[in-house]
This record gives sequence, C-alpha cells and structure tokens, in this order.
Amino acid sequence: MKTVFGFIGCGNMGGAIAKVVNSCNEEKEVLLSDLSINKATELKNEIGGSVSSNKEISQKADVIFLGVKPQVLKDTISSIRDLIKEREDVLIVSMAAGVQIKKIEEYFASEVAVIRIMPNTPVSVGEGMVLYTCNSKVTKSQLDTFLTFMKLSGKLDEISENYIDAASAISGCGPAFVYMFIEALADGAVSCGLPRDKALLYASQTLVGSATLVQKSDRHPEELKDAVCSPGGSTIVGVKALENGQMRGSVINAVCESFNRTKELGKN
Repeated sequence: MKTVFGFIGCGNMGGAIAKVVNSCNEEKEVLLSDLSINKATELKNEIGGSVSSNKEISQKADVIFLGVKPQVLKDTISSIRDLIKEREDVLIVSMAAGVQIKKIEEYFASEVAVIRIMPNTPVSVGEGMVLYTCNSKVTKSQLDTFLTFMKLSGKLDEISENYIDAASAISGCGPAFVYMFIEALADGAVSCGLPRDKALLYASQTLVGSATLVQKSDRHPEELKDAVCSPGGSTIVGVKALENGQMRGSVINAVCESFNRTKELGKN
C-alpha cells in the first residue's frame, strides 16, 4: 500500500529528510511545497517527488512534515487546519525547534496525531541523530511507518519531551560546533606546514574514528583521552593548551546558550 508524504517547507532540514524518505525502498509518493516554488522545484529535480501545494498536501498526504521556522509555524498550521480537521488518519511531524506538542495541538484546535522530531544535518548522509517524541494520538501503525521511512537517516531515539530541547542543543546545534573544531584542527595543522586538503582529511577522519570508538567501546571519554596522553608527551601538552584556553567551559556554555535560545523560540 502506497504511503503519501507531504513536506511543507523544503529548506536544508526539510529537504534532507525528504531525501531520506524518498530513498526508502517502500512504495510511496512524495509531495513538496515551499513558499519558494523554485526551492521546491530544485529539490524535486535533486531527489524526485512532485511539486505540490499546502492545500493538496493537507488533502492527500498520510504523513505531513512541517519543516518551517518556529516563528511561522502557527500561521502555517492556521492555513491548513480546517482541511486537517476533516481527516482522522493524518500524521503530523513537526521539526520546529522549541515548540512543544501541546502548542502544536492548540494551533490545530483539534485532536491530531503529532510526532515532534529534532533531526540534524548529517541525516543527509545517513549519519544523523533524530530525536522524536509522540503524543497519545499516534497509532502503532503510524509510528511504524515513520520509523520505516526514516531508517536511512541514521540513529533514531525516542525521548521524553521534557528532555528534547536539552538533547537537541547537542545533536541539533552540535554539528556547527564540531565543524568549527574540525576547521580549527585543520588550521592548526596548516600553520605547522601541512597542506589544507590533507589537514581537513585528517581532522575529519580523526573525529569520525574517535566518535566511533566512544560508541563501540565501554570506556568513558576521559579514559580514552588518558590513553592517548603519554607522560611528558606531545598530546598532554596539547591537552594543557586546550585547558588553558577553557575549551571545556566554552563548549558547555555553547550547549547551554543554544538550549536557552531554543526555549525562547518555543515561546514565540
């Protein structure tokens, strides 16, 4: 049986998830809608699917992904809620940062099945982290469909909604922090004379390998760090330099600031 997916909002994140869904080896139809017809058309040309409208998606889609900014989510829902009220089997998937399910339900002014997700940009290469939480209206069949079509995105983890904003400060905002660290590692190597392309390759692969080791070993990151630091060696001197630069405190502050901003966005 064919599942119809509608994407309202085809920006970076909405487009990445549309690509994941359309890549799933299951029978489906993908409808794309955006304020910019050109953006929807470009996405269609890249991943497939059909350019559509919010109205058509609201009438036809079994699963509707809302990929709009938190600031415009209310207006977007207001424009489609009368059509959604006429349907009992539609699943709404929201990725608006900070906007709780209860507020989404209020915007629809009717009982509707909602999954709130917080994905990150690495879903575009199948290595994403997707946090999700459901309201009580989501059926087992709807959840199974969601998980099946999102399986190529990377790791999916169900989490209580009261934790999702803090978690997304790591997984959602964290890639930007990681990219900065990769660039900084590469810049350091370039300043030591290494060609830029080699520096970026070695820096990025070092993070990939280190992250994989954390996930696959039973050892705490501190223990893994200590294992690299020989007494009086090169690594411990570098660790000292990072501590002098308050790297640990800066990273903690970055996560906390992102968390606080996410909470603010949810109040709009």
